[in-house]
Amino acid sequence: MKTHPHTPESHLTNEVGASDLTTVEILWLEKRIENCVRFGRPVSEKVLDRNRRVLSFTPGRIFAFVRWTSNDFGTVLSRIDILRAAIPGQGYATIPWITPGGQSLLRLSGWPKVERVLQLIDAVEALRIDPADAAPDYWHHVHNRLSVNETPRPYTQSRHQAWLHRRRVTS
Repeated sequence: MKTHPHTPESHLTNEVGASDLTTVEILWLEKRIENCVRFGRPVSEKVLDRNRRVLSFTPGRIFAFVRWTSNDFGTVLSRIDILRAAIPGQGYATIPWITPGGQSLLRLSGWPKVERVLQLIDAVEALRIDPADAAPDYWHHVHNRLSVNETPRPYTQSRHQAWLHRRRVTS
């Protein structure tokens, strides 16, 4: 794996083994279960069958994982997790469908909160910024504000430039 000197992954060696990858199982069963990655840059994708595939992320990569489940009576689960893929030797949270897990930047459930996070992701993309490159602290901020039913501050170009500068200075 090649890394740019200013990416969060730059502390990793150039060789990443398959055992270092974080895998996310994507499952789609019509009107029952939908797991998807909303953003992130997987390094590989393996199709298991027409309803399942596995995406793999290198250590330190940020991605959003959305889960929705229903039964005969309606929606049972709506959840979004924004995670940094597990880095060998560092702690991580375990999340269903993700092996081994990741550092949690945001974890919210309930459709109104999930929908609001999806809108904020759209707003970051409207700035022509890949949400996977946004400041990880921003996703913590969104988690904290939405957890207590407060409005998060918007992500801005100036906030992004400050993040890029801070990342350069600390790497």
